[in-house]
Amino acid sequence: MILLLFALVSSVAASEEKSSISGDQALQMLMDGNARFASGNATHPNQSEERLTDLVSGQHPFAVVVGCSDSRIPPEIIFDQGLGDIFVIRTAGEVMDNVTIASIEYAVEHLNVPLVLVLGHDGCGAVTAAVKGGEVPGHLNSLVGFIQPAVEEAKKAGNEDNLLENSIECNVDNVVEEIRTSEPILSEAVEKGNLTIVGACYHLDSGLVEISE
Repeated sequence: MILLLFALVSSVAASEEKSSISGDQALQMLMDGNARFASGNATHPNQSEERLTDLVSGQHPFAVVVGCSDSRIPPEIIFDQGLGDIFVIRTAGEVMDNVTIASIEYAVEHLNVPLVLVLGHDGCGAVTAAVKGGEVPGHLNSLVGFIQPAVEEAKKAGNEDNLLENSIECNVDNVVEEIRTSEPILSEAVEKGNLTIVGACYHLDSGLVEISE
């Protein structure tokens, strides 16, 4: 009981602390790291034994990255970050559910993270499946069902030649909007100016991340 009370008090105290950096600053830190990675000049920060020891007492990530589960896109590597730097949530196609939203809420409410970056990528298999349509086995249907509205939006835009690329962009935009309007925690954080949410796309050929307009 004493340990539980201590944990609750510590959690409340942590949630009352404001982040020492802004969402814009956090985004710049990610983009600077991506530039290092893509240029072959990654520094692999915060991976020492000392860093490992420091993190035993707690974590203070500066950004949430909501990305695809694709094995080619590990956020810590492509943004050249280390242990405890970013809070990563990954599902195929960046699909959201109550658990993923709750994970973002935890990072924003209790870890005071000022930025959520939603990261799509070229050639996303989950979006490709939604574009192709038809029957899919097992639980894959839940992925396709979530992404299908983005495909329909892309079709309405009239660019059939770039349907997959446009669907990927629409899917990222939809996820950003879902996070932005999620009540009460995330929408309030955005309204108060404590949380920035942006979309982006990772390009497999160059290793560069492009922020959505």
